[in-house]
Amino acid sequence: MNTLRHATSRDLPDALAIIDQAKSFLRAQGIDQWQDGYPDEAILRADIEAQRGYFLMADGEIAGYLCIDFGGEPAYDHIDGAWLSDAPYGVVHRLALLPAFRGRALSDAAFDLAAALCRARGVRSLRADTDGCNLRMQRALARSGFVRCGTIFFQGGDKLAFEKPL
Repeated sequence: MNTLRHATSRDLPDALAIIDQAKSFLRAQGIDQWQDGYPDEAILRADIEAQRGYFLMADGEIAGYLCIDFGGEPAYDHIDGAWLSDAPYGVVHRLALLPAFRGRALSDAAFDLAAALCRARGVRSLRADTDGCNLRMQRALARSGFVRCGTIFFQGGDKLAFEKPL
C-alpha cells in the first residue's frame, strides 16, 4: 500500500539523501535538471517547516520525497501557453524516488496521492513542471493524466508546465 507521510525536522537528512541520489541519477542520464544546487537543504527545510514536505511510503518503507504546495507558485503566473483552469491548484515539486523503488510506477502513486490531498481540500487542479530533457518525468506526468500546457520560467530556466484537472 502506498501512502504519504509528512516529513518532520528529524527527517531532513533522509529527504536530503533522496534528493542527492536523484541529482546523481539525473546527472548520470545527462539531464541538467537539479545540477545547480537546487533543491538544497534550505528549500527542503522550508518544505518541512511549512508542512508541504512528504515522504512517499510504499508498504511502510520510505520510497521517495515530494513537496505538495497549496500556496500557489509565482512562476506559474506567467506561462507561454495557457493553463487548463484558473481555479486554485496544488503543485507537486521535487518528486524523487530512491533507487530501489524506481521502475515501479510509484510516481503514478505519488501523483494520485497528491490529487487525493487536493480533492480533500476542495482543490480541483494539480500542476507540475519539469525540464524539457527529463523525458522520464514527462512520461510519468502523461501516464498520470497531466496535460502539457506550455512553458514557464522557474529556477533559472524554461520548464515544461503541466496540469491535471481533478
